[in-house]
Amino acid sequence: MPPNAPKFDFRVLRRLRGQHEMTLADLSKASGVSVAVISKLERNQQSAELDTLYRLARAFGLSATDLLALTESPLAHRSNEKSYRSDEFKFRQVKYANVVALLGSAPAGAKVSRPEIHHDDTELCWVTAGKLLLSLPHEQCVLAAGESIQFDAIQQHTYEALADSQFVILHLRKDKRY
Repeated sequence: MPPNAPKFDFRVLRRLRGQHEMTLADLSKASGVSVAVISKLERNQQSAELDTLYRLARAFGLSATDLLALTESPLAHRSNEKSYRSDEFKFRQVKYANVVALLGSAPAGAKVSRPEIHHDDTELCWVTAGKLLLSLPHEQCVLAAGESIQFDAIQQHTYEALADSQFVILHLRKDKRY
């Protein structure tokens, strides 16, 4: 980031207003923040106080921390993939603070119990090719290509490839779900 780049870019407010089909007057009425202050923020001519951030965020259905995160420059975060194996399952992984995405493959007959990446997460598994058997403490689910399932990843679980399979697994942090 260039040294003179702003730490926070409040032009995101204009984009949010557009997405919510709001005029400056609409946002002012919904938030209780004056049109003049909103206009100056959108042009990066002033910084927002915490109370102002809170009121603007609520008008968009966001938390103040979510709005502040949207204003941070840069808005995009990059990650490099890492590859690893767990038994016969192969994974390509990218990791962020709130999500871990795994692109996996496994030959028929391969089995893995509790893949290594677990916190208090929600896990989503989407089979893109082949067929997987997911065993949870009180149920078993067969997932064919195009099917997915979501469950609490803290539970003991096992994946078994019933055919050569490709799949996507997402680990979503419960404290940062949406």
